[in-house]
Amino acid sequence: MQIINRPGTSIKQVITIRVIAIMAAAVVSSFLITLLGYNPLVVFSNMIKGALGSNIRIKATLLEMIPLTIASLGIIIAFKMKLWNIGGEGQILMGAFDASFIALKVDWIPSFLVLPVMFIVGFLAGGLWAFIPAFFKARFGANETIMTLMLNYIAIQWITYLQYGPWRDPKNMGFPKIPNFPKEALLPQIFGIHAGLIISLVLVVVITWFMKKTKKGFEIAVVGESVATAKYAGMDVFSVIITAMLISGGLCGITGVIQTSGVNKTLTFNVSSGYGNTAIITAWLSGLSAPWALLVSFLFAILLQGGSYIQSALQIPSSAADVLQGMILFCILGSEFFVRYKVRFTAKKPVSNGGAKAC
Repeated sequence: MQIINRPGTSIKQVITIRVIAIMAAAVVSSFLITLLGYNPLVVFSNMIKGALGSNIRIKATLLEMIPLTIASLGIIIAFKMKLWNIGGEGQILMGAFDASFIALKVDWIPSFLVLPVMFIVGFLAGGLWAFIPAFFKARFGANETIMTLMLNYIAIQWITYLQYGPWRDPKNMGFPKIPNFPKEALLPQIFGIHAGLIISLVLVVVITWFMKKTKKGFEIAVVGESVATAKYAGMDVFSVIITAMLISGGLCGITGVIQTSGVNKTLTFNVSSGYGNTAIITAWLSGLSAPWALLVSFLFAILLQGGSYIQSALQIPSSAADVLQGMILFCILGSEFFVRYKVRFTAKKPVSNGGAKAC
């Protein structure tokens, strides 16, 4: 058996592999559901119903899609550079923290400027949190994977300290909660969904344009493919690395602003809700393409919302629902292997006896 690179995978081949992966996921998941004593058709139909069965459920699915889409865009920028930004969670939290500081602690900003300032400082905070590992990577060759991961824990503990300590609302009867944002710090609603939906769609267009039509986007792609080629072409690799990570972290920071201002309406230590980690999966499944990231995030949101619904509708244990989601993801992610490689089975050649003569 040989595993070899595919010289070029056509769209038809990719679609075929994806369809087979989805079918495999359905078969494996059905087997698991049957073992648990449930009817697979009932479970799958309820997952779709839970995600898309009514206006309220569609809105809930879109609320899952919005942060996934924006965080995925941030991860895509870094991954295009072959920079493994695993720090989306921390960057989301720091963007949320700085935006919350503007909303709760700064009272001299005119009300109509509060939200724009929150987005600006949220972008900068997420970008600066990503700048730390970017600088050490660009200057000293440090491992950005470990640094971004460790910064997640620092951000989580910082927000937890604020929630249980100096920012704790004394009016909440001892419950560790930060005060709600004032009205001017809340995202407006559009057709029952906060304006983060419009922001996410705009950002998809902007990032697509940035990567395909700008010099800096071209440089990010070139450096990601070959640092040596970039240097030979006269590109400032240090500057490109810093820029890519600043944008990557900044987009994750915007995710934090949207979650605090549009969903939670306050700051909590779990405001990121795992979106920074999940965005790694959605970015990878999208092929590091901004438009595809929107679609993948929507499909992933259906999976998340549907999985949550079947827990209450069918009384499926949360652990079993998580395993079901994991099995589906495993099959779909596994299809990436067959998109990039193909397996060739070859018959073993008969071993020559070296021309030994019989006595």
